[in-house]
Amino acid sequence: MRSWVQALRARGVIGMNERNAEYIQRYNPRRLYPLVDDKLRTKRLAMEAGIAVPELYGVVESQHEAASWLAIAEQHADFVIKPAHGTGGDGIMVVAARTSRRQGLFQLVDGTVVSEAGMCHHVSNIISGQYSFVGSRDSAMIEYRVESHPCFDEIAFQGVPDVRVLVYKGYPVMSMVRLPTRQSRGKANLHQGAVGAGIDMASGRTLSGVLGNDIVSEHPDTEAPIAGFTIPSWAHFLSLAARCYELTGLGYLGVDIVLDRTKGPLILELNARPGLNIQLANKVGLKSRFDRVDAWTQQSDAEEKVAIVREAFSHC
Repeated sequence: MRSWVQALRARGVIGMNERNAEYIQRYNPRRLYPLVDDKLRTKRLAMEAGIAVPELYGVVESQHEAASWLAIAEQHADFVIKPAHGTGGDGIMVVAARTSRRQGLFQLVDGTVVSEAGMCHHVSNIISGQYSFVGSRDSAMIEYRVESHPCFDEIAFQGVPDVRVLVYKGYPVMSMVRLPTRQSRGKANLHQGAVGAGIDMASGRTLSGVLGNDIVSEHPDTEAPIAGFTIPSWAHFLSLAARCYELTGLGYLGVDIVLDRTKGPLILELNARPGLNIQLANKVGLKSRFDRVDAWTQQSDAEEKVAIVREAFSHC
């Protein structure tokens, strides 16, 4: 066991304890957590800063208003309902279509059909805090449903892939794209069975994939190769991620970005405690990249940081 741990450390792989003590506690003041733990607050901050996010249709904040989601939803052919304080993708319901207004049925993106009463129950559960990070009362957000860019058609199943960019002191140091699968029910969440693929920071080209703790070369459902795909608008992805450091002040930050069919890159959410599977997806440890950032003269401009990163952290 000791030799295995030493081998990982020699490759610069960071573990949970080191992440918590050396990076989260040191660079993420607890007073700033509400800026990212509350998705509604994050969205409003981003909008004020001119950072593109999915449009907010409405918010339901109390049980006596729980049924008001329907009036909001009826104005849109499709939409997403999510908890403002949710975590790990839990509680998110993606509605693709209203199948029958007479019968009050809604079709989810995975093909499941839910009744109007079932939707009301879900909104009520969100408000009661069932999906909240701390278990306290929550709010239900109704927002624009991102439409996956067609470039992902062959390497994603049903849902919308997202790109996780890990930002350290304002520098985007590592990234991966999370690809929905049948197992994840169309959600881009690794813990629910999505595939994570590392991304070359310079080119935006995908590397090998990881499913759970296994390295994979093909998508389990489409059988398309995972490596060698180039993320469109890659420089814009990195620029958006770098700007989120200015938005929050958090020195260790996970930024989740989606590529919409018509609207381009949109910030989906921010995370003050991003996980470490990104190292497995990229087959490289974070420590050496963090150390290099620590040694650099800090740049104040997000675009300058992106340019430095793209030159320094290429897999090529």
